Amino acid sequence: MAKIYTTEITSENIPSDNPIHQRLFKAYVAALPYVKGNVLEIGCGEGRGIALLKPNTTGFTAVDKIDDALKALRQKFPDARFMAMNLPPLHGLQDNAYDCVISFQVIEHIQDDRFFLKEINRVLKPGGIALITTPNKKLSLSRNPWHIREYFAEELQRLAAEIFDSVDLKGITGNEKVMLYYEQNRVSVNGFMRWDIFNLQYKLPAWLLRIPYELMNRLNRNKLQSGNDELVQSIRHEDYVVTDQANEALDLFLIVRKKLKPPRT
Repeated sequence: MAKIYTTEITSENIPSDNPIHQRLFKAYVAALPYVKGNVLEIGCGEGRGIALLKPNTTGFTAVDKIDDALKALRQKFPDARFMAMNLPPLHGLQDNAYDCVISFQVIEHIQDDRFFLKEINRVLKPGGIALITTPNKKLSLSRNPWHIREYFAEELQRLAAEIFDSVDLKGITGNEKVMLYYEQNRVSVNGFMRWDIFNLQYKLPAWLLRIPYELMNRLNRNKLQSGNDELVQSIRHEDYVVTDQANEALDLFLIVRKKLKPPRT
């Protein structure tokens, strides 16, 4: 498979990525009690959580824009369906087709986020559930030029309530070990940012910032690893926890349901 990993698409095979990989994997662990029946994953990447979730399903479909990743996943999971597409819309996916939709760390990349949620609602069966994660803007350390936007908790909850009748917003946060890494990361990022005296990260167009962001982010993760390798390597998904205090969490964890059809009279 061609190399697809960046600091935005983290890898379990890159040691300095481990705290972020474990944070992203936690979403799949948290999703496990909700996942059943015919399941759709939007933005599966290299398939971080498919092996965990798939045994709970009767059918598994995944979509992603990175076709190289999907080629490898088709070989690994031959009884699943993988589709390459840019989205929204969800091309070729039927209305009322899925019991559960998961989409982790995707909505922040979508230009028309409201249409994205409407498409999720469209493909869900009545009574179906969707699970969505995205970074909590309140705890972001710098501008991420790969993101169209990030959300405060109340913003995401308000947007979801425009589409879905049932909205429950939780968060994914960390224990003391995770928050020690977060604090070391914050201090390190602030050290880099002191050179941005004109606040260019928020003034320049996103496309112009992506290469320097990638280089500095990788340098920063390597710096954190070399400074405290034991901490970086010791973090596991169990060190991340689901919380009802979404406003203070690292990631927002949105749980929404599609309205059941009213009974025929």
